[in-house]
Amino acid sequence: MSPDTGARTETAERVLEAARTAVGGSADVDVTVEHEHLALTRFANSYIHQNVASDTDTITLRIHADGRTAVNATTVTDDAGLAALVERTVAAVRLSPADPGWAGLSSRAPMPVPSAEPDLATGGAGPEARAEQVKAYVDAVGDLTAAGFYRNRLVVTAYANSEGQALHGTVVEAAIDGIAKTASSDGASRQASRRMSDLNGAALGARAAAKALASQDPVEIEPGEYEVVLEPTAVSDVLWVLGGYGFNGKSLTEGTSFVRLGEQQFDPSVSLVDDPLSGPAAGALFDAEGTPRDRLELVRDGVTRAVAHDRRSAREAGVTSTGHAGADSAVEGAEPINVRLEPAVDVTPTEVEGPAADSSVQALVAQVRRGLLVTDHWYTRCLDPRRLVMTGLTRNGVWLIENGEITRPVKNLRFTQSYPEALAPGRVLGIGTHAPAFASKYGAYSAMAPALRLAGWNFTGGASG
Repeated sequence: MSPDTGARTETAERVLEAARTAVGGSADVDVTVEHEHLALTRFANSYIHQNVASDTDTITLRIHADGRTAVNATTVTDDAGLAALVERTVAAVRLSPADPGWAGLSSRAPMPVPSAEPDLATGGAGPEARAEQVKAYVDAVGDLTAAGFYRNRLVVTAYANSEGQALHGTVVEAAIDGIAKTASSDGASRQASRRMSDLNGAALGARAAAKALASQDPVEIEPGEYEVVLEPTAVSDVLWVLGGYGFNGKSLTEGTSFVRLGEQQFDPSVSLVDDPLSGPAAGALFDAEGTPRDRLELVRDGVTRAVAHDRRSAREAGVTSTGHAGADSAVEGAEPINVRLEPAVDVTPTEVEGPAADSSVQALVAQVRRGLLVTDHWYTRCLDPRRLVMTGLTRNGVWLIENGEITRPVKNLRFTQSYPEALAPGRVLGIGTHAPAFASKYGAYSAMAPALRLAGWNFTGGASG
């Protein structure tokens, strides 16, 4: 069993029984007990300046009685704290408004089997292990200035409900996110994995330094539509946005999503899956409603196949939950949280000299007559959810590509682009090889993102425009 799983399971069952006794009748009750260990090493000016770690237990109790629903949570886990949680929630459900969208509790169902057990050493790594990788990153940056963080997480969750569903599981993750800076430019690199051994601080530092050095003295170019090669760091933003706004069951039901199930909305080369079971991306095997999560095929050969649902949106759509309920999914909708764009070939790319992230990116660049190499997106915001038009900025390195060669750095640009339209039939000119994983900048999701060569990306002005 995972660390403290037995204790978390016992607490969930104890709170469940106390709530059922207190509310009486045929109420629906479920309890989630989550323990999160989060440890972080920050570095700036090329040295470590902060090591922090926290351990937090959160108990969430939900009661549905007489057509009303109430949810409360606490981090006070002694007997008095748990009793107060039950008392507050029982009182709240009697005063709550009617909840016509209630879809009932998940019934008994087993979890799918992951490809590998959680690497507990990764989740519980100490400051010495993080410092070793940070030192490798800083040493590889050399005379430039390095800054960033290394974090590791371990989350142990137990769930129980009054229908007899009881599950427990552990998620681990390690992530490096850093930059290298010159006096006038910067370069970035980041990666996440379930296993610390997948992260190479020296390689990531060298990549950030190469980008920073190649970004000096950038030139301005005219706004317009350019062919682009988006590096994995930029593609990860595309995947998170597609998942959050598009492959969201509530958004689809309410008519605010671009998704049209069963239609060829993407280029035939595009296949997207949400997969918590395999690969380096970290993901739980059941959701906040106790519904198991399995591999979910969102797009296959360009045809949109599915969206993510919690129990509420699934009931509305007349389908079953896909196991994507979260703390806010009743309001925000259910989202895929381990999105993977299938690579062209599952071959690990090699390091290359210059600003390209790796040999896979370099191979896509070699096919471009005139276009731009984009490292990263920043501050992306949705302008039109129905078309999923996003505006944002390039960041951490942009270069002009001429006749298959990276020729000169370009100043950052603002873009305004529909992400689905950029991936539409005929618009995807190439997909990179083996996809690395990235921890979301929003801290909740992971994505696996190979590089993309796209026929057009609409740049609307300079970074301040």
